[in-house]
Amino acid sequence: MELEGGCYCGEIRFTAAGDPVFKGECLCRECQYISGGNSNIIIAMPEAGFSYTKSAPKAFQRSDLDNPVTREFCADCGTHIVSKSPALPGVSIIKVGTLDDPSAFGKSEMVIYTVDKQDFHQLPPGVPAFERSPGQ
Repeated sequence: MELEGGCYCGEIRFTAAGDPVFKGECLCRECQYISGGNSNIIIAMPEAGFSYTKSAPKAFQRSDLDNPVTREFCADCGTHIVSKSPALPGVSIIKVGTLDDPSAFGKSEMVIYTVDKQDFHQLPPGVPAFERSPGQ
């Protein structure tokens, strides 16, 4: 699979190649902050096939957490592009809304972190859902 995308203002561009590690929705509280309240629709791709082709993002990690996720975003428009989790080494977790063709995502294979689900969140029917991550 070959993907291209970028931020809202066009300052950052990226490519991603390889077989998706997984495709899904994350309802963790952190994703709710990033998305403005909803889940994040994500496609996890091999980090070796991911590269920025225009500009570089700003990175953020919370200093109060033991194993924080690194969140990469455009410093100009604020678009959240990628997350990198210590729990998934070698994986770039791409926000589907940043893809030039979001339809390449298809549909979710799973919903994770339903433990943080709000009453207004709707789970897609027939999609496996996990309180945390599969195996946790």
